[in-house]
Amino acid sequence: MPISDPSELLAQIASLYYEEELTQDEIATQLGLSRVKVQRLLKQAREEQIVQFTINWPLERDAGLERTLQETFGLSKALVLTAGAQNRLHALHRLGQLGARYLEQTLKDGMTMTVCLGRSTYEVIHAIRPGFRAQVNVAQAMGSLPFALQELDSAALARQLAHKLGGAVLYLSSPLMADSAEAAAILRQQRDIQRTLQAARTADIALLGIGNLDPAASGFVNAGFLSVEALAALVATGAVGEMAGQFYRLDGTPHPSPYTERVIGIRLAELKQLPLTMAVAMGEAKVQAIFGALRTGILNVLCTDDQTASALLHLHQQTTYTE
Repeated sequence: MPISDPSELLAQIASLYYEEELTQDEIATQLGLSRVKVQRLLKQAREEQIVQFTINWPLERDAGLERTLQETFGLSKALVLTAGAQNRLHALHRLGQLGARYLEQTLKDGMTMTVCLGRSTYEVIHAIRPGFRAQVNVAQAMGSLPFALQELDSAALARQLAHKLGGAVLYLSSPLMADSAEAAAILRQQRDIQRTLQAARTADIALLGIGNLDPAASGFVNAGFLSVEALAALVATGAVGEMAGQFYRLDGTPHPSPYTERVIGIRLAELKQLPLTMAVAMGEAKVQAIFGALRTGILNVLCTDDQTASALLHLHQQTTYTE
C-alpha cells in the first residue's frame, strides 16, 4: 500500500537503510522507487532530523579541576571535559554528551525538568540516548524565538527533550521578549503561560546555557530583540553575561536593565530556589559570563572543558587579589 504521509515514508526508508541495512537499490525495488529518489529521501530524512547521528566520543575528565571548581565556587558537582586539541565544535559535541550522561544518571520517573534555549543546551538534549526513558515532564523556561532560529529555541528544545524522556511538554506560548514591560505583564497573566511558568518554578532540574554579550553570538541581537548598540550599552555599564534572558555583572549581581521586565520566562531568583540547576558552557569568549553566572549562586552543576575551567580559576585569583 502506498504511503501517503511524507514523514512516514522518510522514516520507513531511513529504517530500512540504517536499521535493516538494506542497500539503496534494495529499498528502491521494495518500495517501487528509483534509486535516485531513495538517495534524495535519505538526505531529506537527515536534513529534517528524522535521522539523527550521535558519535560517542571518549569522555575523559579532569578530576583535579573538578574538585577545585567545586571547592572554589561552592558547586555540588563540576564536570570538566579534557578537550585536548579538538576544535570548538567537536569539543562542544563532547561536552553535550558529558552533560547528557550526567542527566541520564540523575533524572528519575515523575520529575519535571525546565530548559532554556541555547547551543549548549541543544547539544546536551541531542546527546541524550534514544533508549533512555525516565517519564520526565519538560516545562519551557523561556518564551520563543523567531522562526529563523527555531532549532535552538526553547520550545523546540523542550519538545525534543520531552520526546526523548517519554514525558509531557508544557509550552510557553509567548515571545521571548514582549514589546514593553506592560505587554509582558499582560502576557504573564494568561492562564496557559502562568501554568507553564509555575511548572518551571517548581521543577526538579533546570538546564541552562550561559550567554556572553558578543553581538555576533547574541540570540537577542540575532532575533531582533536588541540592537548592537543596546547590547554595547549593557556591556559598557557592567553586564558580562545572561542566563534565562536576564543580565548580570561579573560579581553575580543582577544588572539593572529595562529589558529584563520585557522577558517572558523564569526569573533568576526563581532559578536559585530549584533543587538542581545545571549550566553547560565553554570557551575563552565566555569565561567572564560563566564566572559571573557562578557568582550568582544559582548554579549547582557546571559542565565545561579543562581550558575554560583553568581560565575561571585564574580569573577567580585575579578578582580575589583585586578585592
